[in-house]
Amino acid sequence: MTTTAPTGPRVAVTTTDGVTTIALDSPHNRNALSNQLVTELHAALAAAAADDAVRSVVLTHTGNTFCAGADLSEATSSSSLDPARERADQLIDLLRAIVALPKPVIGRIDGNVRAGGMGLVGACDIVIASDSSSFALTESRLGLAASVISLTLLPRVHPRAAERYFLTGEKFDAATAVAMGLVSEAVGDTASLDASVATITGELGLCSPQGLRESKAVVTHDVLAYLDANRDRVAAQSSSLFASDDAREGMTAFLERRKPRWAL
Repeated sequence: MTTTAPTGPRVAVTTTDGVTTIALDSPHNRNALSNQLVTELHAALAAAAADDAVRSVVLTHTGNTFCAGADLSEATSSSSLDPARERADQLIDLLRAIVALPKPVIGRIDGNVRAGGMGLVGACDIVIASDSSSFALTESRLGLAASVISLTLLPRVHPRAAERYFLTGEKFDAATAVAMGLVSEAVGDTASLDASVATITGELGLCSPQGLRESKAVVTHDVLAYLDANRDRVAAQSSSLFASDDAREGMTAFLERRKPRWAL
C-alpha cells in the first residue's frame, strides 16, 4: 500500500516577545530533511534574521522525533546530474545558515535525534534536551558516514566521544550528550524543558542586538572556519557514499525494515 504524504507546510513559525520559535512540523516522516522542509527552514531563519524585534530563535519540533536526518525517499529524486552532491550541498548550506545567523539559536529537544538531525543540534548555539531525548549517528549502519554533519559536530564534541559514536551508531542519552559537549543542559521533563528554554530566551532578551550579534560572531568563528575549509571534502565523500552499493543496500533495508545484506 502506498502512503501519500500530507500536504501543507513542514515548518511552523511563531514569534512572541522577541523570540521566534521554528518547529520542524513533518511528523509523518519523523521531521526528515525533505526538500520542502529545508526550503521552509531556510525561509524561516532568514525572516528571523531580518526582523529587528527578534532577539533569539528557538529551533524545536512536533512529534516524538526532532529530526531523523535525510529523507531517504528523496535520496535520488533530483533533476541534477549528481543528486547526492546536490543534497549534501543543500544540508551544508542549511547548517551554515544556522551557525551564521546573527542571532542566537536555541535547540529545544524533546525526543529522538538521528543522523542529519545531529548536525542541526551541532549548529545551534545553546541546546536544552529533556531526559526522554535520545541521540544517534546512524550513518555507519546504512553504509554511509556522518560526513556533512561532522562540520558542526567535530568542532564541539569531545574527540573520544566522536570516535565512539560516529563508528558504532549506538544510541546515547541526554546526560551523555551533555558530557560530550553536544548538549548544553539536560532537564527532566517537558515542563522543565520549557522553563529552561524560557529562562535562556529571557536572559537573551536583556541583551542588545549588537551585543548578541558580535558575541555570536566570536563564539562561532572557529566553527564557521572549519565548515568553510572542509565543506567540499565532506560533500564529495557524502556524494560518493550515497552512490555506492553498500549505501543502496543499507537505505533499502532501512525502508523495508529488514537487516541489510552487506557485500563481503
